[in-house]
Amino acid sequence: MERILELIKLVGDKAPIAKTIAIVIVAYLVLDFILIVIKKGLLKRTKTKKQKSNVEIFSKVINYTLIIILVLFTVSSLGGSWAGLGIGLGLLSAALGWALQRPITGIAAWIMIITKRPFEIGDRVIIGDTKGDVIDISLTHVHLGEVGGTISSEENSGRVILIPNSILFEQKIINYTLQDEYILDQAVTLVTYESNFEKAKKICLDATKKFFDKNIKDGRPYIRIVQGESGIEVKARYKVKAVDRIEVFSNINNEIITNISKTKDVQIALPHREIILRKK
Repeated sequence: MERILELIKLVGDKAPIAKTIAIVIVAYLVLDFILIVIKKGLLKRTKTKKQKSNVEIFSKVINYTLIIILVLFTVSSLGGSWAGLGIGLGLLSAALGWALQRPITGIAAWIMIITKRPFEIGDRVIIGDTKGDVIDISLTHVHLGEVGGTISSEENSGRVILIPNSILFEQKIINYTLQDEYILDQAVTLVTYESNFEKAKKICLDATKKFFDKNIKDGRPYIRIVQGESGIEVKARYKVKAVDRIEVFSNINNEIITNISKTKDVQIALPHREIILRKK
């Protein structure tokens, strides 16, 4: 072992160029191996062709950057100006870091999305104050099919919103469908205190069961009651697919109103005040 080290030292003393080139080659091979491992890990987590393309582009950019740095290292080493190399790389890094702050942060956020998966394509999310369905995740932006926007509802507006990846570290992200595709919703009906309370509950629960997704294994519809100033709130709660929320909600309310209109002893309450006049 000692003889091998002595031989390397001797070669380095006699042939500094060969020593520098050998160091550069070894460094490149090691770093390239690490890059390949990271690239394979990211490719396993991608689902679309565009995501795979982004990984390929990102790995090439890193590879080219690595080659440029090693070339600068080689030239500076052979020229004997290590201090110049350090100063040059420091200034270059500072300039690039300032100029590419947003793009670099965006790429870091994209890597976070690919590895941590806070949301995936097809999920309904709220990012900041923007609500939509994820239709694409690129190296720089998240593409959302806007929900609401032009109307006060949770139906698709037809517009596409591009969210810069760089802001994802600063915004609150709400994912409707991270655990599964169902969310809890409710249809609230306000009935008068004089109504047949049991019939009111049955009408609301039956309407909910009629449009309840039979594929849900648990989470059957149920009723919650709240006393209000003008009447009793009958809250029929149920699970529904996030993308079907408004349609199911509308169908349930239509069914409740139709059935209440056919029932004599159940009345929908309206906000009102009673004035009682006392005789003198």
